[in-house]
Amino acid sequence: MTATVTTPGAPSAPDGSRLGKSAPTRVLTKKAVLPWLFLAPGLLLALVFKFYPMAKGIWLSFFEVRPFLGDKYIGLDNYTRVLTDHRFQEAIGHTLVLGLGQAFGAILVGFLLALLLEGQARSLKIMRTAVFLPVVTATAVVGELWRLMYYPTSDGLINHFLGFIGIGPVPFIDNPDLALWSTMAMGIWIGAPYNMVIILAGLAGVDRSLYEAAAMDGVSLVQRLRYITLPAIRPAMGIVLTLAAIRVLRVFTEVYVLTSGGPAGSTEVWMTRAYTLGFTRNDIGGASAASVVLLAVTLLLTVTVNYFRTRGDQR
Repeated sequence: MTATVTTPGAPSAPDGSRLGKSAPTRVLTKKAVLPWLFLAPGLLLALVFKFYPMAKGIWLSFFEVRPFLGDKYIGLDNYTRVLTDHRFQEAIGHTLVLGLGQAFGAILVGFLLALLLEGQARSLKIMRTAVFLPVVTATAVVGELWRLMYYPTSDGLINHFLGFIGIGPVPFIDNPDLALWSTMAMGIWIGAPYNMVIILAGLAGVDRSLYEAAAMDGVSLVQRLRYITLPAIRPAMGIVLTLAAIRVLRVFTEVYVLTSGGPAGSTEVWMTRAYTLGFTRNDIGGASAASVVLLAVTLLLTVTVNYFRTRGDQR
């Protein structure tokens, strides 16, 4: 005669037998599978429209793409050609100047906006919403608006106001010496409100009693910013720097809409050059190689910035 050992309190099957620990296991399995069911549509879209094209681009970077004739494997020749092309070398310099200028300019302006618009007053909430509008507006639309503002005659908005102080008209995007800086100004205007929101979230966690104690001790505003505000918002600034590292080399839309890389290539950046190579000159292999190089450098820069941010947070 065999005795059956059951777990006290375990649920019973319809035939009266005990299920032991199988029912809780099924519940845990459902909890583990359910989130993936919700993520499945997004993952499928990412696989089809992002990861597969990315893998295909890496594959094509090793070939001379010849439609109707068959692709010819050429190894690293596309990478060599891209890295030694003087147009790409000039584009690297423009990309670094424009990307770094936009990144740090947007961080500085975003920090100042966060300080000015911090608070719970209703008027400040309305102002924050108004300031955030450039972020939710399509970059192509913003580029067209700035093109109209930069119009190189007295009919342009900026030149119209400059005329009141006896300056102008200034060819902001038609002068090779000014076009890159004019594009940078538009990029800062687009990116600063996004940084402002992140920094505002960091400022919300600052202990107000520290400001009160500092005011009673006669601490200046600059010292309060340096010793209280900046250390308190370090995690938020780390996020802003990480996002800036991702965006710094990927400037494209604002340049393409505003100047298309001109005049005389003075605003041509890495992505506009790759776009021209692929869709104007039909050099798909070279454009793929340029894109892979950009992906690798961006990934390396992002990992490096995130590593130093993590080390800073641990300290």
